[in-house]
Amino acid sequence: MSPQTVFFIILVILTADFVSERILSALNVKSSKKPIPDLLSGIYDQDKYQKQQSYFRANTRFGLLTSTVSFLVIFLMIVFGGFGWLDGIVQRWTANPILVSLIFFGILFLANDIISTPFEIYDIFVIEERFGFNKTTPKTFILDKLKGYALTAVLGGGIIALVMWFYQLNPQYFWLIAWACVTSVSLFISLFYSELIVPLFNKQTPLEAGELRDAIEKFSKKAGFELKNIFVIDGSKRSTKANAYFTGFWKKKRIVLYDTLINDLDTAEIVAVLAHEAGHSKYKHTLRNILINLPYTLLMFFLLGLILRSDVLAQALGGKEASFHLNILAFGILYSPVSMMLGLAMNVLSRKHEYQADGYVKENKMGEQLISALKKISSKSLSNFTPHPAYVFVNYSHPTLLQRVEKLTNSPVNQSTN
Repeated sequence: MSPQTVFFIILVILTADFVSERILSALNVKSSKKPIPDLLSGIYDQDKYQKQQSYFRANTRFGLLTSTVSFLVIFLMIVFGGFGWLDGIVQRWTANPILVSLIFFGILFLANDIISTPFEIYDIFVIEERFGFNKTTPKTFILDKLKGYALTAVLGGGIIALVMWFYQLNPQYFWLIAWACVTSVSLFISLFYSELIVPLFNKQTPLEAGELRDAIEKFSKKAGFELKNIFVIDGSKRSTKANAYFTGFWKKKRIVLYDTLINDLDTAEIVAVLAHEAGHSKYKHTLRNILINLPYTLLMFFLLGLILRSDVLAQALGGKEASFHLNILAFGILYSPVSMMLGLAMNVLSRKHEYQADGYVKENKMGEQLISALKKISSKSLSNFTPHPAYVFVNYSHPTLLQRVEKLTNSPVNQSTN
């Protein structure tokens, strides 16, 4: 296959991805105007419904702007050989291939951040501020940026350097060694994410003794499910939106509740949300996801190993000969249809896991409390209650609120006017 053919395939993939996103977004906008279903009626009064619609439109328009800018930048960089041009410049700075790739990706990272930061600022300090969600201060924003840079340099740069070193050491079995390396790092992060990464950005404290802790322990004893690592995170320092999540496995299992969640819900509703997270732990969803990803990443590294020495891929991006960084960029774009299919499958699986976790709540006679909690969380977040099914299928890792309420109540879906 010639470099020109690969060049056009890359452009077609990029364009098809952008166009499909825009079509799905247009369908979602149209669907958002539908009447709210009966099962969800009463969550919004007329004023709040209008506020939700305004918030949804603002985010949709902003999403269109940011995705268009991102698409145009990448598209033009490829058309005019920008990546090859940058490669040529960096190649003149050093002959060390590992340093060349680190500098190349470092420049792209900084350039991308320079372009995206104004959009981030507008999103946080204009859109989120306008609708009453933002709690991030300029100081917190800047500190988050600096910490993100450091984390990217240490983890991202370290992984790239290590993978390249393996490639130079043993090109024939690079794919297997790199897969084992990346898998080990991923497992380590999964185990220690809450202990090593989260504290860089948020404060986590064990849930203190009191009414809520007593209610949780009562549920734990009744359900025969041991709950020890329950933490509260100061999510309110950045946003008023509430959340909770389960992370880790084995002895590193941890359930984290946002302080905003504790402030917005009553004790019974919080216990129901926690029971949902406990359901994820009971069914070992985190471990299952990791095991599913293992063969996928192995295939990806195997295919990557086959093309890393191909001059064609580098030349398609404007380079002269095969280079680790240019070939990885080209491979990432060419492989994106496969990644998309896996993403769709993982979303389907994730939604199934959410139903299972909800089912665990229902088994423990807390379905009504969970429904009440979900409605409060969705209402405060100004969620769209009528997303388009195609948009949900492609982009949602969770079922919609309507689908979850219907499943929890075994009720048919009816439509009503708002």
